[in-house]
Formats: sequence, structure tokens, C-alpha cells
Amino acid sequence: MPEASYDEASRARYRARASRPGGSGPGGFDNGTRTIFLVLMIVFAVVVGRLVWLQVIDASNLSDEAEQHRTNVITLHAKRGTIYDRNGNVLAMSVDCKTIYCNPKEVTDPSGVARILVANLGGSASDYTGALTTDSTFAYVRRQVDTDVANTIKQQLSDAKLKGVYYLDDTKRVYPYGDVASQVLGVVGSDGDGLTGLEYYYNDVLSGTDGQMIVETGLTGTPIAGGTSQITEAKNGEDLVLSIDIDIQEKAEEVISQAVEDYDSDSGSVMVTNPKTGEIYAACSTPLAKLSDLANTSSAALTLKPVTASYEPGSMFKILTVAIGVEDGLFNADSVYSVPVQILAGDDWVTDDEPRSGSEDMTVRTMLVRSSNVGVSLLAQEVIGAQRFAEGVDKFGIGHTTGIDYPGEATGIVTSYENYTGATLGAMAFGQALAVPMVQIVRAFGVVANDGIPTTPHFLVSHGGEEVSWPTGEQVISKTTADELTDMMTSVMTDGTGKRGQVDGYTIAGKTGTGEQASESGGYQAGKYVASLCGFANADDPDVLVYVGLNGTPHLALSSAAPTFKQIMEAAVTDLGISPDASTTTASTSN
Repeated sequence: MPEASYDEASRARYRARASRPGGSGPGGFDNGTRTIFLVLMIVFAVVVGRLVWLQVIDASNLSDEAEQHRTNVITLHAKRGTIYDRNGNVLAMSVDCKTIYCNPKEVTDPSGVARILVANLGGSASDYTGALTTDSTFAYVRRQVDTDVANTIKQQLSDAKLKGVYYLDDTKRVYPYGDVASQVLGVVGSDGDGLTGLEYYYNDVLSGTDGQMIVETGLTGTPIAGGTSQITEAKNGEDLVLSIDIDIQEKAEEVISQAVEDYDSDSGSVMVTNPKTGEIYAACSTPLAKLSDLANTSSAALTLKPVTASYEPGSMFKILTVAIGVEDGLFNADSVYSVPVQILAGDDWVTDDEPRSGSEDMTVRTMLVRSSNVGVSLLAQEVIGAQRFAEGVDKFGIGHTTGIDYPGEATGIVTSYENYTGATLGAMAFGQALAVPMVQIVRAFGVVANDGIPTTPHFLVSHGGEEVSWPTGEQVISKTTADELTDMMTSVMTDGTGKRGQVDGYTIAGKTGTGEQASESGGYQAGKYVASLCGFANADDPDVLVYVGLNGTPHLALSSAAPTFKQIMEAAVTDLGISPDASTTTASTSN
């Protein structure tokens, strides 16, 4: 047998290598083939993983995105509830209007559309071209446009064959009495939510719940004719009935505005209430808000200072000091004390505005009639005492919020008993060394008027047809004490510092106050006072209480706050139909 050739041997060795694992023959891969295989496997794994992610893990997100591209969601605004005064007069209401929007992808002539918008809505073309040219299928052009104006725009755009502008039914807030009661009512933003006042405080009740309309659109965002739409109806807000009497409110604003001017005051405020129930008939403070010019209206004009700002109450506080002593059986209206010309309160001398050459015997009634700082400071320091005084002040609710339904109620600054200094008791007795919102004084005087029982000052009477119940507090003073205080306060109005506030035919019980005006740099402003008067009629069975305050006036209360009080009280008793006091009428007739 001949020997195998060289080539044959080579082929045999090749076959042997190819049969081993990893060889390049029929039994294995060479390195290049192996690499390609691995790459293909990796690519396959990536593709499978991506499919799993898209179809399983991220499926809901992708579905949402796809839905967004083929739908537009349009808000259907709920109609805000109507606000009425106690007599059924509409104070705030929502009226039908239109919201104008556009599909910029359909707007082929933005400048042409803008010209028509400017002609009807005002402004400049640049105010609208941004919305008309934005990279979107939906943009607001103008919210809350009067229906007739919107219809005019629609017709003019149609005549000019300009497309891409659409209209939604909407509502806007209007106030039939204009600026009257604007501080109480507040304002509403373009989004329909209350921003200040009761519109803000009761926003959840008034606003209701918005609905929405989901419209199927084409590639350009244009609604598909006959396309599906999903509508969730809006739930309208509830109506409110307030205790406000719009006629008294208007008169109060008119009178206090004039008084600020007449008596060179920095500002003034008024609150008219029913002391038996806590219902507020009117409330305001200057400067008054201008709804027609909100851009130039200060934030201070949009709040009620009797609720949100604190002042020294001045001599009105003497009523509380005397009430504490009478309630505790320490003295009565006819108790007599020797009142010196001046008395120390800590390191400060307390004096009276009325000059006296020496000590004088005064009854407690006389101290109130003549508004003696010295006399009342003496009662507090030498008869009542610090602890009993502090407890009494606290029982009257001084330094505590009243619970009034108005945003931003202040607490005030009232020194607690443990922090009394040598001057605190003697100064606080006649209304210095503390600062409180005047609504606390209104509530405290209401305690006297309501047989010793405090009520919660409030505006809301009912909402959604349901009457609201407001809490009364625990007895602060006895009816006997309240009657004695009322009698003394009546003397103040007939014979004392409040007599220029007396209303013919009515028994008025009240007390003036002339507090010093605090300075921002500390101490008090020379020749600047907080002049005030708070009182109620008819005294034996009162249905109306009036507080008047003039801040930063050079005039004492008897010559400024008192005549202002008279004007407002006269308007209130007339409007509310409160008859003159029978005994007063009889006495006047006989004379």
C-alpha cells in the first residue's frame, strides 16, 4: 500500500482539530462567527426587553400620552353661589359670559385675528399674538368676556374668514351695588376663587365643583365632527344670606368717609351689630376699596380694620373696669371716692383732660360721665386689684379672637397677669397699655347690652337654604350688673362726653374713648388720638349697637366720634324700623 501523500495528512489533521470543541470545522465556531452570534443575542435581548417595557411596564403612561395627543380637556366652570343681604338684595352674583380660546395650529393669520380682538377687547396686538402662535392646539385668549362682545368677535372673524378661535360658556362675578360692602364681600380672581373678604372665607361653599369636557381631536388638535366627548357636569356653589343690611352699609361708608375728611383723620371705621344675636348689619373702614380700580387699590383697603388691626381702646375700656368691680360687689354706681388731681401708675402720672385744682369726691357714675382717667385708675389699683382685674378682662374675651367669620382676625396685644408691671394695671384701667381689634370692644359692649351673655359677631345667616347657628358664650356678668352698667352708660350719653351722640327719642347707652395714637417709632404721637364711641339703643331692650372710630385725629371723641355715631345710629334705627323708646317719647312730649 503506497504511503499517504502530504496533502492527505494535512486533511487528516484538519479533521482531527475540527472534531475538538472550539474548532472551526463542522463540530465548532471560529472566533469571528462566535462574536457575531453573541452580538445577535444581545440585540435580541434588548429588543425583547424593550417590548416588555412598552407593552407591560409603561403601557399605561403611553396610553395616557396617546390619549393626550388625540383629546383636549376643557374645564367647565361651576357657577359661583349668589350672596344676598338680610333683605334679599343681591350683593354678589355670577352671570353668564364666554371664555375665548384658540387652536393656534388652525390660526393662519394671527395678525388679522389680533386686530379684531383688539378692536373689541382693547389692549394691543401683542396681548393676543402669544396665544395665537404658541406651539399647542389649545390656548386661552381671554377669560370671562361679556356674551354680546364675544358674539361680535365671532361674527367679525367669520366675516373675515379667519379660523381657529372658539368659545366656551363661562360665568363671571358682578356686584350690583358696585363698591358698597366690597371690604366685607371681597373679590374673586379670574380663576373663580375668592381672594379676600367673605368670598375668600366661604370660598369652599360658594365655589362648587368644576366639571370637564374631554373632546376627541384630529392630528392638528381640531375637534372631530361626531367624535366622542366625555362630560362631567359642574356642581354649582351654594348661595349665602348675610346679616348685612346694604342700606345701613352704604350710609355707614358715606358717613365715615366724610368724617375722616371733616376731622382730619388718618382713617376711620364702623361696625353696626345686633348685640342680642351677634349679627353684623354693617362694617367698613377707610380707605374704602374700589372694585372698579383694583390695580390702584391698596391691600389695606381690602380688609376690615375693626377685625384685622389693633388699637388702644381708650376710655371705652372704663366700662369693663367698672363692670369688673360691680360684678365682684366692690362698689356700685353711687359709691363715692376721693379722686386726686393725678395718680401714679408705676412711674407714670395719670391725669384727666378736665382741669381740677384739687381732689374731688366722685361717684362711680360721675367717673364715667366725666370720663375720669384718675378715678378709674384709682378703682383698679386700690379697690379691684391686679389679679381680679386680669381675670375679669379675660372673661370679657379681651385678647382672644371673637370667632368672627372674616379672614385675618387679630388677637391683639394684652399683657397677661404674670407679666404685669407697676404701670400695667393703672394704665389698662382706662384703655392704655393694650391694643385690640375693635371687634373685641363691640363684643364686650354686646355683653352689657345682652344681659351679660356674649355672642359671636358674624356675617353669615344661612347657606344653601340652611340657617346657621352661632354659639353664645358663658355668662360674663350678671344681668343685675349689666343693668347697672347700662344705666351708667345712659348717663354718659345724656350728661357726659357722649351727649353729642344722643339720638332724639331713643335711650342710648354708650361710652366715648379718646386713646392716644401709637407712634411707629415708639411712644405716642403728639396731638393724634383714636377717638371712638360705642353704644346701643334702646338701652332696656337693645336691637342695634354702633361702634365708630376715627384714627389719627386731633379731635377728642366728644367732638368727632360722637356726632359721627349719631348719624349712623339714626340711619340704623330708621332702616331697621326700631321704634323710639316709649318713656323717652312720653317725657319729650310732656316737656
